[in-house]
Amino acid sequence: MKKNIAVIGGGAAGMMAAYAAAKSGAQVTLYEKNEKLGKKIYITGKGRCNVTNDCSRDVFFDQVVTNPKFLYSAFETFDNQAVMQLLEQAGCPLKTERGNRVFPVSDHSSDVIRALERLLQREGVKVHLHSSVKRVLEEDGQAVGLELSDGKRIQADSVIVATGGLSYPSTGSTGDGYRFARELGHTVTQITPSLVPFYVKETCAARMQGLALKNVQVRIRDGKKLLYDEFGEMLFTHFGVSGPLILSASAAIKPGRVEKELAMEIDLKPALTEEQLDARLLREFEEAKNKQFKNAIVHLFPAKMIPVMLEAGAIDPEKKVNEITREERMGFVHLIKAFPLTLCGVRDFNEAIITRGGVSVKEVNPSTMESKLVPGLYFCGELLDLDAMTGGFNLQIAWSTGHLAGESIE
Repeated sequence: MKKNIAVIGGGAAGMMAAYAAAKSGAQVTLYEKNEKLGKKIYITGKGRCNVTNDCSRDVFFDQVVTNPKFLYSAFETFDNQAVMQLLEQAGCPLKTERGNRVFPVSDHSSDVIRALERLLQREGVKVHLHSSVKRVLEEDGQAVGLELSDGKRIQADSVIVATGGLSYPSTGSTGDGYRFARELGHTVTQITPSLVPFYVKETCAARMQGLALKNVQVRIRDGKKLLYDEFGEMLFTHFGVSGPLILSASAAIKPGRVEKELAMEIDLKPALTEEQLDARLLREFEEAKNKQFKNAIVHLFPAKMIPVMLEAGAIDPEKKVNEITREERMGFVHLIKAFPLTLCGVRDFNEAIITRGGVSVKEVNPSTMESKLVPGLYFCGELLDLDAMTGGFNLQIAWSTGHLAGESIE
């Protein structure tokens, strides 16, 4: 007789788990509280859906911030190549962009969701939308089904919980899975937003709102301790800083530290040494020797940044270029190489791409995703204490753990 499996959550991990369980021969019913499947997939990658990263195994594990070893089995059994192949076979052609990020050719995340829906349909998975789960049912220490919020009880041989984290609560990620896990005796680690923008103390960030800086180097320190040093792109916002470099910094820096005041420096010209930059400034000054300082630096920075650099540069903007001292010039060179900002905490879960923390992986079998405490109960995706850098790695965690949970149910 076919095993009867209940999957809670119709996001990336839940859909993949339901597909893998049905393909392995189980009778699968998926319960989703929203009006449609894949609501969070829909908004990932700015609506384009960065499906995975077409990188090597070693690079993948380098990008996993929390508990990478726990993922060895899941990734070995269903890796990035397997995801790409599955989606393409399901009618969603993919392309690889800068940084090995993989997107649908159409640039529409809805095509990824449609491909997954086709897979669920093909394997006979029953989908119940508008179905909010109240709790997981347990008898004699085993998971035996679930209770819906309307009081209806559903019997199941095994239950897969794939309810996501707390990030983007508008998509239905409201932490239900953490509650289910705790009620069944599981430990849930500290939950914090990750891949999230930072607040900045200085008002100059808001004055540069909307300005994107490419090819810059960002360093973040706590006192003398260097916490982060990376090259890439970032963005100024009305509250502070965002963009790929900044989001990655929020994942790389430990939770206790991101709430403290941290010193950030932006190297605006990382390709040049201070000596080379000074030589370039001298050339600019030579060409504009009778001009005022404020008019001599227009080619060095984006328009929105010029007033801020003039203010921070400690050189009178009206001063003639040929009157600027070497000391003043070198001070300006240093400002360009280390533009200072003070980070003072991160934005909340509404803007976090992922959740850091979750169900303790010490209580989950890495070879199956089954609970070590409650037989018949499986966890997968963002609900687990796993997280990675931006670039498709977090979705890969969802695909790999979801697939392993689904195919492990015998």
